[in-house]
Amino acid sequence: MDKLSDELQRHFFDEVESETVTLNRILVIAGERVFGFLFVLLALPSALPIPAPGFAMPFGVVLFVLAVQLMAGRRKPWLPDRLKQYPLELKQVQGFLKTGLPWLKRIEALSRPRMGWFCKSYPGRMLMGAAIALMAISMMIPIPLTNTLPAIGIFIVGFGLLDDDGFITLAGLVVCLMGALLTTSILVFGYTAVRATIDAVKGFVF
Repeated sequence: MDKLSDELQRHFFDEVESETVTLNRILVIAGERVFGFLFVLLALPSALPIPAPGFAMPFGVVLFVLAVQLMAGRRKPWLPDRLKQYPLELKQVQGFLKTGLPWLKRIEALSRPRMGWFCKSYPGRMLMGAAIALMAISMMIPIPLTNTLPAIGIFIVGFGLLDDDGFITLAGLVVCLMGALLTTSILVFGYTAVRATIDAVKGFVF
């Protein structure tokens, strides 16, 4: 089976067929590795050091839907036809792939099938699905710093699932935990700051 970086290079650079890309085409490319493939690809734009704007919200929704299906035990994802046919500009996809492929190749150099039972078992997939669902929700929050680290966690978990590498998957879950702590801290800080501001305004007015 070809490496993911080779698949992406071939389908999005070497064998370009149109100026747009649909999720349906990505599903065809993914084949039997579809869940891991989609998690990696959809998390990549927001996981980059300079995220591509406009991807976090729609991709976060799709990632959440996929995560729920992973928890439900599905082996192949279901997506609405309208969503599968949603067009993405090829130049945008190529833009974040150019930045992301070198990082992907570094992970591929470390990845190999190990602890496969964790990636294939229902409890393991439940845990992965729950973590990805929470990180997808974080990606959809329109607040700075709440999408990059969660997206990195999804990316790593998805890559481990893609190659049945339980070690990398567990490392991704640790990053997801860090993302959850960061998002929670930001939300708590924001809530506390807003409450303090409201109380200060009330004290000034009344």
